[in-house]
Amino acid sequence: MTTRWRDEDPGLPINFEQCSNGEFDPEPMNPVRREAERAARAAIDEAVGRTGVSRRQFLRSASALAICLTAIDGAVSAARNLQPGLFYPFDPSSRLDTEAARSILGSPQFVFDVQGHLLEYDIDPSTRGDWFWGSQFPQARCEEEDDPRACFATNHFLEEIFIRSDTTMTALSGLPINPEGSPLSNEVMEETRQLVVALSGDERVVVNALALPQTAPIESVLDEMSKTVEENRIAGWKTFTHFPSGIHWWLDDHDPDLAPVGNAFLEHLVAIGTPILFVHKGLSNQTRYGSPVDIGPAAASHPDVSFVVYHSGFEVAQREGPYTADAANVGVNRLITSVRDAGIGPGENVYAELGSTWWHLLRRPDEAAHVIGKLLVAFGENNILWGTDSIFYGSPQGQIDAFRAFQIPEEMQTRFGYSPITRGAKAKILGWNAANLYGIEPITEPVGFTREDLELARAEHPVPTRTWGPQTVEGVRELRAHHQGWP
Repeated sequence: MTTRWRDEDPGLPINFEQCSNGEFDPEPMNPVRREAERAARAAIDEAVGRTGVSRRQFLRSASALAICLTAIDGAVSAARNLQPGLFYPFDPSSRLDTEAARSILGSPQFVFDVQGHLLEYDIDPSTRGDWFWGSQFPQARCEEEDDPRACFATNHFLEEIFIRSDTTMTALSGLPINPEGSPLSNEVMEETRQLVVALSGDERVVVNALALPQTAPIESVLDEMSKTVEENRIAGWKTFTHFPSGIHWWLDDHDPDLAPVGNAFLEHLVAIGTPILFVHKGLSNQTRYGSPVDIGPAAASHPDVSFVVYHSGFEVAQREGPYTADAANVGVNRLITSVRDAGIGPGENVYAELGSTWWHLLRRPDEAAHVIGKLLVAFGENNILWGTDSIFYGSPQGQIDAFRAFQIPEEMQTRFGYSPITRGAKAKILGWNAANLYGIEPITEPVGFTREDLELARAEHPVPTRTWGPQTVEGVRELRAHHQGWP
């Protein structure tokens, strides 16, 4: 078996295939994306032949990454009639020269991923074969476990995050699954945190506990939150205003027809000493209750609460462009409109987060320049947080490297008033902003490895580059149908 996996093709360092986290239909392989993948594969075949190294070894190199990102840049630029090399500015020598490729990436930065997920099931042999949340995901066929449910367990999550990427700290965050019996319950997250402390000797996992204040009498929800804080080490809270389906609410209680639980919930966060709220906005299957329209008013009324907007209001099916009056209520612009209208400016108590958003945008770099540019203007470089929504997209290293290489073209900076995304800004976004938000000391060293050990482990790791989430529209819809519309 050792010989087999050492010889296998680990896959491209950037994933081109469709994938979803279950909250949206997978983005289709359009002609531009298909051309980017074709160009990347052809260039890698040529480079492998010229360098004389094994295909596996080359695909783990910075040059392979440069080829993939250059192919994306070239395909998108050709389709948009733009000059190539503006978004991922690798020199042509990077195709064969790993040092030239690394010069664009820069030195590795501290990475704190604020949106991580795992699925820890109670493996009962009598229920093997039953439907479970994740059964449609390719990861369920990992071939490393006797029971497919174990393919999503804590050990696999830790491998993807801490061994196969530069991430050294992460936040576990609740999923849109009813809390009772959830494979990512508050208890599972706390057990994972304690496990990592036992393994590494330090606090590199924090917990954003799930709270859904509209699903029960508000007094009982608040009491349960207080109990959770007393019994566990909670760093923040995760919530959804559009889940469960049919039981909606708003953070600012602006709709008299919905349960008026928002203000009481936010006041309680402060009262129990955990005033950091991560709220899912965007990627909402087009429901209006997933809109960030309530973020600005709620933040203005509750200045003691820090609001982290998961996904930043991004919607997969909508193209992102500059902020205009006509597009003020579309995609990420909805969030910007909400905070501007409420008088919330850069560096205040609202943070934009990039989980799943960057997964899509790294292959749509012309749109990425607008989204990152708009967020820098509206929130400032101190109030944008790194997240990946892993485990659904496999190892986040490709996302990290693409972000490290990405640039906003100077022409777009001038034309739209965007700030350049400097290495200093990237360092803040990738990790330091999250550490400052939580008020914790950054842990920058890998778990139990030197960086040399970590790079060797990655190069020889048996798991190829792959995504975990459902890759077809049918798979996502089956997932929704099983839960009456939502995971």
